[in-house]
Amino acid sequence: MQRRDFIAAAAAAGFVGTTRAATPATILVVGDSLSAEYGLRRGTGWVPLLERKLRDEKIDARVVNASISGDTTSGGRSRLPTLLAQHKPTHVILELGANDALRGLPMAMTRDNLVQMTQAAQRAGAGVLLLGIQMPPNYGADYGAKFTAMYEDVARRFKAGVVPFFLHGVADVPDAEKLFQADRIHPVEAAQPQLLANVWPELRRLLGAPARGGKP
Repeated sequence: MQRRDFIAAAAAAGFVGTTRAATPATILVVGDSLSAEYGLRRGTGWVPLLERKLRDEKIDARVVNASISGDTTSGGRSRLPTLLAQHKPTHVILELGANDALRGLPMAMTRDNLVQMTQAAQRAGAGVLLLGIQMPPNYGADYGAKFTAMYEDVARRFKAGVVPFFLHGVADVPDAEKLFQADRIHPVEAAQPQLLANVWPELRRLLGAPARGGKP
């Protein structure tokens, strides 16, 4: 290759790299009813609020909400390969596991499903964010502690992002019942901004977006 051809090729490679870097992010949310706007007016859940937040922050990204009410980690694991192939996400948010516990499914199975989904998303080139869930005290202190630690353990093992308790500021505050629907499982519309506030700092870090004031 002549020198001028080499320079042209290098310039073209640099241009391609710049173009790819400027490609909008695609954030895939794979969750259950907590992310599927169960019992809420359309457009008021934390995922639509995330879309607005991205626009307000001038972050070029689209959000695909593939959450299904009642879904388990097994359901998410079975759906994920198709979702990855269809949407080619740059980031995947996994908000699953609560229904596993509610149905009494083995925690080892839940952990394995989270591991497999995390690995599948990472192999597809996506950054992963796990949203952790804590179980009510009636499940027992030991079970609750192990369930909570599961999300952080998986995230640490695969260098993924994690929100230790997705319902922080909603389920662990005085008069928490006011922030839940009559079923005492699903947060009301007024609680959705807090859910987004729990997710946003870690997601922003994964996106590489600066915080207000220019700090990462």
